[in-house]
Amino acid sequence: MSTNLDQFFQHFASLSASSIKTEEHGYTIDAACAKLFLQQKTFTNEPRVLTDINTVYGRSKRIGSVHCHSNEEIWTCGADNMIRLFNLQGEQVKSIRIMSGSGPEDIAVTMSGDLAFADFRDRSVSIVKDTQIQTVIRIQEWKPRNFCCTASDYFLVVMENYDEKQTKVVRYYGSTEIQTIQHNEKGQPLYSFAEFTNLYSIFVKNKYICENTNLDICVSDNGARAVVVVNQAGKLRFTYKIPLSLTKPAFEPAGITTDSQSRILVADCFNDCIHILDQDGQFLRCIDNYDLQWPLGLCVDTKDNLFVAAFKTGIIKKIQYYE
Repeated sequence: MSTNLDQFFQHFASLSASSIKTEEHGYTIDAACAKLFLQQKTFTNEPRVLTDINTVYGRSKRIGSVHCHSNEEIWTCGADNMIRLFNLQGEQVKSIRIMSGSGPEDIAVTMSGDLAFADFRDRSVSIVKDTQIQTVIRIQEWKPRNFCCTASDYFLVVMENYDEKQTKVVRYYGSTEIQTIQHNEKGQPLYSFAEFTNLYSIFVKNKYICENTNLDICVSDNGARAVVVVNQAGKLRFTYKIPLSLTKPAFEPAGITTDSQSRILVADCFNDCIHILDQDGQFLRCIDNYDLQWPLGLCVDTKDNLFVAAFKTGIIKKIQYYE
């Protein structure tokens, strides 16, 4: 990729709206409040790597997801059946073995600070309390992929049906299914379905998910090469895409997270960079040239420092991008 990715994407963002499609369906938020949040912090002139966290993953275990346990510790999972907690010095603080034998599909942290993980083989979402694993959600027919825990302590679970080749997002409160998000108002699928054929596709072809501070639900849909954002009611707000003719390699969205300013950060794994969007899907800037080597899992701490997990190396980079 060019070293002038910011200029390139700013040019892309100034083009016609054909690549960022927005649909409003009566969902409103306090615009003045949202604007206030966006004015609170200013981007640094150049993002700065604060820490390189060397982990045990590397090329064999392949790190897939990361989630902050605190500003000083970070949960991780990859291609083996372990979940590991590291401090910023790269020391392993704790580890948890998944008894089904498969690697955890994704990890999250609940509002009470408990670790949660999705098990694809076991069709479940579980919480770890102290050393005890408690299964919260059992899924029939569908299989869980990525998930997140919301500010209201709901689970948002991306799941797929391999017989019907469909994808949906389901909201749970505890073990109770509250909401299903699958189609737009025309009855068309909101999310793609992608087959997983190898270790690379198991991670990169996932659909990472997060809730924004305005309660929008953001999904990084690699199969569609798009970020799909719906409001709290499940109505499509916008899709963020980049025309294939404008990038080589193509836009490959992977990990996704949001910060206190309601900005959306999405990993573009083949182009080794991070896109930053505003809450309405407009491109703001790109984090590039930091030796990210297939950035995959993303999360931010309470100070809006970004943690980026590199799929190729297993290194987690802590990056400051606000002043």
